[in-house]
Order: sequence, then C-alpha cells, then structure tokens
Amino acid sequence: MNATVRTLLDLALPRECGGCGAGGTLWCPRCEATVCSAVERVSPRVDPGVPCWALGPYSGARRSAVLELKERNRHDVAVPLGRVLAHAVEQLRIWGEIDPPELSRLVLVPAPTRARAARVRGGDHVERCARATAAELRHEVVRIPSVLRMRRGVRDSVGLSASERQANVAGRIELAPSYSARSPGRRHRGRTEPDVAECVRIPRERTVLLVDDVLTTGATATESVSVLENSGVRVDGVLVVAAVR
Repeated sequence: MNATVRTLLDLALPRECGGCGAGGTLWCPRCEATVCSAVERVSPRVDPGVPCWALGPYSGARRSAVLELKERNRHDVAVPLGRVLAHAVEQLRIWGEIDPPELSRLVLVPAPTRARAARVRGGDHVERCARATAAELRHEVVRIPSVLRMRRGVRDSVGLSASERQANVAGRIELAPSYSARSPGRRHRGRTEPDVAECVRIPRERTVLLVDDVLTTGATATESVSVLENSGVRVDGVLVVAAVR
C-alpha cells in the first residue's frame, strides 16, 4: 500500500488515537487537553542562541504521537499536532514572546530531515506538521519555505551522545539547491539578486520560527539556525512538539 492510499484511509477511517491508542478516534479529547495545556521555554544542551519552546516533555501522548507520525507513517496525526502547535503560536503571541500577525507575518521553517528517512516515511513529517499548523492559522498568511536540507553522510541520531549529535550535523545542513544556487550578485533570469536573504525570500521583518518534532540536544536546531542567520535570515525561536529532558 503506497503512502497516498494509506493517508487517505487514515483520514477516512481513523484507527485509533495517535496519543493514547483509544479506539474510534484520530485524537481523543484527553490527549488534546494534555498536549495543548501549555507551551514552555526549554534550554537544550547545545544552545542555538535563540529561544526554544516545547509543548512539553517527550513522554506520554506527545511521544506516542511523534512515533505514530514518524515511525508508523500515521500521516493523519499531523493534523492534531498542527492544531496544538498553532495553539502554542497563539500563546507565545499572548505572552509577548513573538509579534502578533498585525505587526509581523509568520514564517515556519521546517527543520531538515534526512532524505532517505523522508522517502521511507512517504514525505517530510516535519513539513507536514508545519503545513497543518498553517492550516489552523487560517485567518493569516503563513509561509512555509523548505529552505533547509541535510547533506549526505548524516546518520540516524538515535543512540548518539550530545557531542556525537553535534558532530553528526556539523557542516551538513545547508540551503536547499533552489535557494543556494542563487548567490549574491548572480544574475537570475535577467535580474541581479541583491543578497542571500532575498534569495531565501524571508524578509527581515517577518517572525521566523524553526519547527521540529523533538528537541533532544539542540544540535540540529543550532546548525539550522546558524545556516539561516548566515544567510541573512533572523530566527526568532525554535518551536517543537516535545523536548527530551
């Protein structure tokens, strides 16, 4: 069964709650209340230099939902995760952590996923969550530029220590070819691109959040933020479903 058919079946016939396994529902009210309860500031061991927020620890419904989406190809679970991430965005705005949409449009940058892992999963699960988040924020324009990618040679990070994770991604996250090919001053279709930030097409006045599923040591987030900021993109923070403590 291919990924598209499985996704359609999951949407039409939810098998069980993605958070607790309760039958007959995609996402039960108890898991919704648990995961949506609060967004919290976290401090990963590898500091990306920007604020990091998580919906809670990597346990319970959050852990189950991420595993269902990531390891069992439950693409439907991206919908409730997008809803709770959208709720987190609203909370951060209420608390004054990020600007409201009237002052700054929102940009959600999916953290990069290994190409092989994305193929096995029938697509990039982080981007899927980001798009579900944007769908929930339906009254505003949310951009989701997939500007980051992992180079070959990045291993599965499961079981790696903090220093090993950092070494694993160091120098191996880059701008996607469609962006990096346009270097500053290079003519593109008859016009000159003024700088890398414009090539990435994320204006400085936007609110930019790096989005990921799990924040373990902060290595991927740190490398991703570095690549974006070296490209002229100011990152306002990292938002994840769960954080490993």
